[in-house]
Amino acid sequence: MGPTSALVLFAVIWFMVFFVVLPLRLTTQGEAGNVVPGTHKSAPADARIGRKARVTTVWALGIWVIVAGTILSGVIEVRDFDWFHRMSTPEVTAE
Repeated sequence: MGPTSALVLFAVIWFMVFFVVLPLRLTTQGEAGNVVPGTHKSAPADARIGRKARVTTVWALGIWVIVAGTILSGVIEVRDFDWFHRMSTPEVTAE
């Protein structure tokens, strides 16, 4: 895995974790009792995006280390996921 692949893998993991973290500990404007005119009552009262981004980075880094380590160790390879090629290629048997 090259540096670009590692960076793309980290970005994908980071955004996946970010979308999981976003709704955690969310207080809506309706729950807070302070609905700003022009917004929906389910809009966040205080999104705390910076804190959620830091939490996401810590978790994503840990997940990335596990996934990248698994890929680099060779335990799982691309050939393990190439089901179409295995099904369409006849097996050769030694006689």
